[in-house]
Amino acid sequence: MTSSTLLGRAVRGINTGVVALLDIPVLGPLLGKGFVEVEYVGRRSGRTFRTPVNYLKKDGGLVIGVAMPDKKSWWRNFLGEGAPILLHFREGDRRGHATARRDEKGRVTVQVRLDDPS
Repeated sequence: MTSSTLLGRAVRGINTGVVALLDIPVLGPLLGKGFVEVEYVGRRSGRTFRTPVNYLKKDGGLVIGVAMPDKKSWWRNFLGEGAPILLHFREGDRRGHATARRDEKGRVTVQVRLDDPS
């Protein structure tokens, strides 16, 4: 088994654990202030994916900082014009449009403009 395969399994396990923690009555509300599970459609595969991310609220939307972006690929689905995204908050789901940008230092952020709640 390659180290890439092992790393992928470890990341999936951690992501599953974070999502489970978000559902715990006492811990979930505390973690939910900075974590959200995002759902999106892969640009090449057309498959639906979900992953937990850490976010900050900013200017009526969200900013997701991508740690170690060269080791991850999910954010690439939002390059260029961006793409729709669904955010699974504890208090309910919100739809939006996400756009990824890499700065001159290689840092990646994903800006999410939330749709009007209806």
